[in-house]
Amino acid sequence: MINLKDKKILVTGADGFLGKHLVANLLEKRNVPKEHLFLPTAQDLDLTKWENCVKAVAGQDIVIHLAAKVGGIGFNQEKPGELFYDNIMMGVQLMEAARQAGVKKFVAIGTVCAYPKHTPVPFREEDLWNGYPEETNAAYGLAKKMLLTQSQAYRQQYGFNSIFLLPLNLYGPGDNFDLKSSHVVAALIKKVYEAKRDGKDHIEVWGTGKATRGFLYVEDVAEGILLATEKYDKSEPVNLGTNLEISIKDLAELICKLMDFKGEIRWDSVKPDGQPRRSLDVTRAKQEFSFVAETDFTEGLKKTIAWYIETT
Repeated sequence: MINLKDKKILVTGADGFLGKHLVANLLEKRNVPKEHLFLPTAQDLDLTKWENCVKAVAGQDIVIHLAAKVGGIGFNQEKPGELFYDNIMMGVQLMEAARQAGVKKFVAIGTVCAYPKHTPVPFREEDLWNGYPEETNAAYGLAKKMLLTQSQAYRQQYGFNSIFLLPLNLYGPGDNFDLKSSHVVAALIKKVYEAKRDGKDHIEVWGTGKATRGFLYVEDVAEGILLATEKYDKSEPVNLGTNLEISIKDLAELICKLMDFKGEIRWDSVKPDGQPRRSLDVTRAKQEFSFVAETDFTEGLKKTIAWYIETT
């Protein structure tokens, strides 16, 4: 087991939604001295450029690569080229720079979008290569999936200690609530809040509501990533999530109930549903590094809603 207190750690994307919670965990739960953390923003270092990757990893013991260009279905449809290029260039170059610099461990964060469109539910890591991802997020999913290929190739050829984690859809306080790029939980909370504020009798939601998703509270995924950083040193990918599977229809109704919105939910079935079903088998994470998500979904939603209302 790695004692993180003694290590110099680069966290990319540290100022993002997940990054802020992971850094807080490092400082408060694991008592890592702040001076041991290097937390460059995208403005500080554009990691699509090789020379910035070299600067970022210099002198570091561990790299936790959270930085990513991400968004919901609409954003994925609008900017697939950017999503592919930026994510693949950041990841591939950062891992190569880390290898050249003698970094002791590289933690690559993938995405559940890397799974094939019609993966048997719950998704098992063994099924990751059994088909092409859902079309609306394929560019993003495949760009992140290449980090798994690179990670395994570098372990085989160079003995480089790199691991690859696949987190479920995240939600929680500090999420991105911009409707142009937000994911479904944040988008629904914002739509309901604004409908109540403006006295509207309905909200409009993309798709049919039939697609299913699982969700992982952001503090839980931060803990899962750090447990893997401390304890996991194998080439096989690992899911981080819960066994929750809820339809978008049920999710929308639950959020309306929690926010006391009595209006109608109107489904725009011309818009895509995305992947038909999504739920993870989380056995490997529990077996390998004792990760079990602790936050009840309804309680996590309440916390997220309260945070949004307080900060809006």
